Amino acid sequence: MALIKDFVRSLWLERGLSQNTQASYRRDLNQFACWLADQRSALLSADASLIQHYLSWRMAEAFKASSTARQLSCLRSFYRYQLRESVIDIDPTLNIANPKRGRALPKSLSEQEVSDLLEAPDVEDVLGLRDRAMLELLYGSGLRISELITLEVGQIDLRAGLLQVVGKGDKERLVPVGESAIDWLKRYQLQSRPLLLGGDNPDTLFLSRRGVGMTRQTFWHRIKHWANVVGINSELSPHTLRHAFATHLLNHGADLRAVQMLLGHANLSTTQIYTQIATHRLQQLHRDFHPRG
Repeated sequence: MALIKDFVRSLWLERGLSQNTQASYRRDLNQFACWLADQRSALLSADASLIQHYLSWRMAEAFKASSTARQLSCLRSFYRYQLRESVIDIDPTLNIANPKRGRALPKSLSEQEVSDLLEAPDVEDVLGLRDRAMLELLYGSGLRISELITLEVGQIDLRAGLLQVVGKGDKERLVPVGESAIDWLKRYQLQSRPLLLGGDNPDTLFLSRRGVGMTRQTFWHRIKHWANVVGINSELSPHTLRHAFATHLLNHGADLRAVQMLLGHANLSTTQIYTQIATHRLQQLHRDFHPRG
């Protein structure tokens, strides 16, 4: 279509956009033009109502919000160009709001998958025992990996079952530690940590085989290793166990504000994303096990 071809050429002349970007604009406009043809309309006669209808149709057809937002951006550029060239008198996209982009649900694990992951390390091995203690603490307290690997011996009170954590923005919080994690921490400190200590005596709680603190990347590779050992094929992220901690608490009836405090979230809205995971899980359980699900 000559109208689209002229517009795409202007993108290259005025803004120097790449071939891929030009192709993307061309594809989006052709898709819209085809849809308009089904509505017995055309690009230059489309008004705001018709464009809103198109965006609603895309959402109803389960196109991603990000893809629809990109299409609207393309239409805005197209109609502004036509207005500037005096081809049209009114920009039909002027008062159309961007579609809301839903927040992606964080990846989590089932309780059985977490149990399998925690039991994967060989605890008769020095590093295996260290990994078991770290995994237990990560899942049992909801720490960020960065908080876990920088944890110092003086920040943990095993008798009281509490951790003093320095989180984002150097904000401190007290985090309770469950009995299972405490038992593995005691065993690690008694059996593994003395063997990992080098010439120095660092304050860092969890040590590498070289006797120094572990990096985030090193421990993340250890998590993926143990996940592979037990056949966990879910897509993991560095915060998978933190997400599982929050989701499983909510599944078992924990208060949302309590979970917010445990995670160290500044805003409750950040924590609310986990309620969606819990709801999805309950819906799936209902479909799977209810006689009329």
